[in-house]
Amino acid sequence: MKLLRVGTAGRERPALLDPDGTLRDLSGLVADIDGTLLADEDALGRIRTAAAAGDLPALDATGLRIGPPLARIGKIVCIGLNYHDHARETGAEPPAEPVVFLKAPDTVVGPDDTVLIPRGSVKTDWEVELAVVIGRTARYLESAEEGLAHVAGYAVAHDVSEREFQIERGGTWDKGKNCETFNPLGPWLVTADEVPDPQDLSLRLWVNGELKQDGTTAEQIFPVGEVVRYVSRFMTLYPGDVVSTGTPAGVAMGHPEPKPYLRAGDVVELEVTGLGRQRQVLAQA
Repeated sequence: MKLLRVGTAGRERPALLDPDGTLRDLSGLVADIDGTLLADEDALGRIRTAAAAGDLPALDATGLRIGPPLARIGKIVCIGLNYHDHARETGAEPPAEPVVFLKAPDTVVGPDDTVLIPRGSVKTDWEVELAVVIGRTARYLESAEEGLAHVAGYAVAHDVSEREFQIERGGTWDKGKNCETFNPLGPWLVTADEVPDPQDLSLRLWVNGELKQDGTTAEQIFPVGEVVRYVSRFMTLYPGDVVSTGTPAGVAMGHPEPKPYLRAGDVVELEVTGLGRQRQVLAQA
C-alpha cells in the first residue's frame, strides 16, 4: 500500500493512493498514519480489505497539499557515509561500523514544502536518501533478517545538510542537520510488501533540472536489515521511528571548487524507485 497524509500543515488527514492513481480517504477507518497504526496488523488489514473492495471514498487531489506521510515520529536515526561511492567522493575511508546521528522530528516537512536556507549559511547541501519506517519494537536484534522483519515501510527522504555548520563549527554533526525544514519526507509511506528488495532501488536528485545524484542502494556499505539490527543494539526503535540510510555520490560537497551549494530560488527534485518524487523550492530563512 501507498499511505500518505494530505491537507494543510498540522491538519493533514490519512489517505491511500490506489493502483490506478486515485487518492482515497482513510479518515473513516483510521485516525492517522503513525506508529500506532503501523503496529496494528488488524487496522492495516482493514485498510487492505476496504481498498480491495472499492469501499474507500475518492478525494479530489486538485490543489491538495501532500504532507509528511507519517505523524508523531518518535525519533529519526540517520546513517552517515553509508555508500561506497559517497565515501570515495568525500575522500573518507568506508566506516568499520555505521556512523549514527540523530535528526529531530520537527525538521520534517512535506515532500513539496519550501526548504529554508539557514541565516548565515553558505554551504547548504542536498542528499537523497531511502528512509526506513519501523513497524515493530526493535531492541537487541540478532540478525539482518530480524532487522528487515521490523520494517513497516519505506519513503523518500531529503537529508538537507549545512556543511559548514556540520563540519567546521566544532562539536557533533547535529548543528548542520537540524535546521528547520531540513527533512522533507514522502510523498508516500510504501509498505514493506511492495519493496521486495530494499537493496535494489535507484535514487536520483536534480538541482535546477540538472541530474546531480544517480545511485543505487546496492552501493550501501551497511544494508537496510543490518542498519536496523545495528541501531537496535544501541537504542530501542519503536513503531513510527524513522531510520534514514545514507546518500549516494553526487552531493555538492563532493564537487570540485567552486562547490555548487544551494541558494534561495534553487529547485531540488528527488525520487527513489517506487517511492515517489519530491520537489522543493529553496527560500531564505
